[in-house]
Amino acid sequence: MLRQFVGGRGHYWTALHGVLSPEQEAMLGSDGSPFAEVPVITRDPAHLTEEDERLLDALAADGRASFVDLAAAAGSTPGRVARRLDALLRRRVVHIDVEIAAAALGYHARANLWLRVHPSAVKTVGRTLAEEPEIAFAAAVSGPYNLHAVAHCRDLDELFEFTSDRIGSIAGLQSMEVSPVLQYIKQAGTLLSGDRLIDPSRRRA
Repeated sequence: MLRQFVGGRGHYWTALHGVLSPEQEAMLGSDGSPFAEVPVITRDPAHLTEEDERLLDALAADGRASFVDLAAAAGSTPGRVARRLDALLRRRVVHIDVEIAAAALGYHARANLWLRVHPSAVKTVGRTLAEEPEIAFAAAVSGPYNLHAVAHCRDLDELFEFTSDRIGSIAGLQSMEVSPVLQYIKQAGTLLSGDRLIDPSRRRA
């Protein structure tokens, strides 16, 4: 993956715009633009301390942990932890990802889209994909296809219409492979059972 155009926190997904009020978005720390096109890594890598490692371990165990809990785990103070976490987020050492059971929202057809576009059009097409409500993730990648996207549609017919009419008409597109996902079992941090998210640790227990 070379550059990400859209992905991560739930409100990056255009299909969910307007679900929450501006006040509710602000309560989630969503002030300002929810997503800016970014490189996958920064040119200046961060050097993690032992305190950082303890902080990240606690955050990985509970993504909703408060600054007080994170400070206790890291052996620090809430203020120091808040500032350090903000710095790690800005440098993309930490990535926040909201996982959604798309089927619960009525999206029953998921597909990976592999696009081959003219090299001069990669950025333009990637930014166009990021604005499409059906696209939950889009990135420039290496290999025979130079863009990868994940689409969520209501059903396979809607997926067909979306890919043939709207994606198929994007300037610069040379070819595309549509790979429907027949069954989705595991996301980054959760398991899926139909339209429900399952905590993997509870499943193992």
